[in-house]
Amino acid sequence: MTSRPASSTHPGPTPEQVRRWRRYLADEIAEGEVYRQIAARRSGAERQILLGLADAERRHEMHWRRLLGDERSRNLPRPSLHRMLLRWLARVFGSVFVLALAQRAESDSPYAKDSDVPEGMVADEAIHEEVVRGLAARGREQLAGNFRAAVFGMNDGLVSNLALVMGIGATGVAPSVVLFTGIAGLLAGALSMAAGEYVSVRSQRELLEASSPTQVTLEAAEHLDIDANELELVYLARGMEPEDARHRAMERLGYLDCDCKPQFSARPDGSQGPVDHSEDYAEIGSAWTAALSSFCFFAAGAVVPILPFLVGLSGLWALVPALALVGAALMFTGGVVGLLSGASPLSRGLRQLAIGFGAAAVTFALGRLFGADVS
Repeated sequence: MTSRPASSTHPGPTPEQVRRWRRYLADEIAEGEVYRQIAARRSGAERQILLGLADAERRHEMHWRRLLGDERSRNLPRPSLHRMLLRWLARVFGSVFVLALAQRAESDSPYAKDSDVPEGMVADEAIHEEVVRGLAARGREQLAGNFRAAVFGMNDGLVSNLALVMGIGATGVAPSVVLFTGIAGLLAGALSMAAGEYVSVRSQRELLEASSPTQVTLEAAEHLDIDANELELVYLARGMEPEDARHRAMERLGYLDCDCKPQFSARPDGSQGPVDHSEDYAEIGSAWTAALSSFCFFAAGAVVPILPFLVGLSGLWALVPALALVGAALMFTGGVVGLLSGASPLSRGLRQLAIGFGAAAVTFALGRLFGADVS
């Protein structure tokens, strides 16, 4: 590694450089531990990739130790809060959430702006971000469907029931009316979400079933006329080339020896080969499971705005805590979305908060316009 020209003209490192290098060393040690802890829970190529990252962090660690010397490499400061959190999460979970955080840690490396850092080390950090991005992408793909349903359901429950409670509460009606309205909104929304998910998933499965080949060709083949070979049309419709379709039809009619290969059809990517819909069914999942999950996630969100009313509060004494509770929940769900997408958790949380409070403000204003005093 070749170093960029140092910004300092002193023959030895300045106190400020020493403090910075010691912080870098502490962070490199922490990052190496994170990758080793995640690797301990993985196997195969993914494990080797993580161990390779840990080895790279070890090389960086040794670079700072050489610059600092033995004496100044002892009693290091604590690593940054971000890396301490990463290390704890890696020890406890070792999941895609940790990789997403590690991706952000690599992208926020201060090395690119520090003239004391070798160019090779700056390049290493840029590559590390891409490596971690690739590893995190695998987990994101696995979580995509279920995570989308969970976040969508919970946020829908939070926002819709908060807007409903704020609108009704602003009219000045009795607290029992607001509570009943909130419970009705919870049940109506959760049942609607569950019904929608059930119909959606069930429809997808039925479409797949309607597209799957059947064995009717085996039953009807012995009665077909070779000179009017509709059986060939079956295989053409399934995506086979004309020559292959005719060959397969002749096999089914008994004019050629059957090679007993699976029936062929067009794959989703356009290539020819046996189509197995079992993976499609697994990806879609069970209609009942999807419905139950949507019901539970929506209900979990929708119950938050009515918690103050459940404990006996009323008027503004209930609406303000409801806003605070929903705001915290929206910040959390938005932060998780940002974390998994590799974006800033704070900005995503604030975006969710603005959406939820915006909807509540509209219904609250309407309630005040057509209702009475809530004090």
